[in-house]
Amino acid sequence: MNPTPETSPAVAVTGLVKRFGPVTAVDGLDLRLERGSILALLGPNGAGKTTTVEICEGFQRPDAGQVRVLGLDPIADNDQLRSRIGVMLQGGGAYPGAKAAEMLRLCAAYCADPIDPEWLLQVLGLTDCAGTPYRRLSGGQQQRLALACALVGRPELVFLDEPTAGLDAHARILVWELIDRLRRDGVAVLLTTHLLDEAEALADQIVIIDHGRVVASGTAADLTGGRTQDRLRLVTAAPIDTAALAAELGTGHRCEPGVSAQSYHITGPVNPHLVAKIAAWCRDRDVLATEISVAQQSLEEVFLSLTGAGFGEPAEVGR
Repeated sequence: MNPTPETSPAVAVTGLVKRFGPVTAVDGLDLRLERGSILALLGPNGAGKTTTVEICEGFQRPDAGQVRVLGLDPIADNDQLRSRIGVMLQGGGAYPGAKAAEMLRLCAAYCADPIDPEWLLQVLGLTDCAGTPYRRLSGGQQQRLALACALVGRPELVFLDEPTAGLDAHARILVWELIDRLRRDGVAVLLTTHLLDEAEALADQIVIIDHGRVVASGTAADLTGGRTQDRLRLVTAAPIDTAALAAELGTGHRCEPGVSAQSYHITGPVNPHLVAKIAAWCRDRDVLATEISVAQQSLEEVFLSLTGAGFGEPAEVGR
């Protein structure tokens, strides 16, 4: 039996293709977001994240494939869908001269059963700048106002594009708590972010895309592979000679630099003797070992190995 719009996934994308001239931005992408859950969409700049999300929001037409949002076609059923979703654009999308509270109240006026704008302003720490024009808000305040505008209509599904970009640590935690509350209230969230710890902390499912295709998906634990008994993480207070340490450990062990400075991965059979040997080697060279632990592959390492790119690369067509 086919699912009805009320029982279908929040987002179901099958074989999505989008081209911009000779560039294929999205190339046969599949995506599924269940209701009441959070999906984090990750990928390097130019991977097709924003294009995919804009198609789901109804702002762009796909060239091929099927897209259903809350069981509806985001293009053909846009009028029905618009009141049921919330969209937070990274650019804000507000009128430059509008005051923060005015902008939020305007968004609320278009909704049948809006959340109290004053409550949202308070929860998101915007009460003190409620009378400030949008163009004079800080970047973090603009981000929080954009989030408030996306949530004021009590949406069933929220699209969040870099929701904590430019926020300080306190504001970032506040937004994380609000997103988690949305999930507990049964709201589905499709989140794009460049912050891997944000994806790990919030998402029920993480999807990594590259060149418009899904290259990995699953929970954070699925993607990082859990802990392994043949891999150690070593962090030192000063750089070390990895070749010399590998030679000391003997056949069957390798020592390679990690992602962060002065972190190293040692692969091979792990036992108490190996740990003691590494500690002694560092002691003999007057190098402080600040961490020796059974390693877990980080999400950053998984991302880099799958995409071969960092988050800071220039954006291309097919964002």
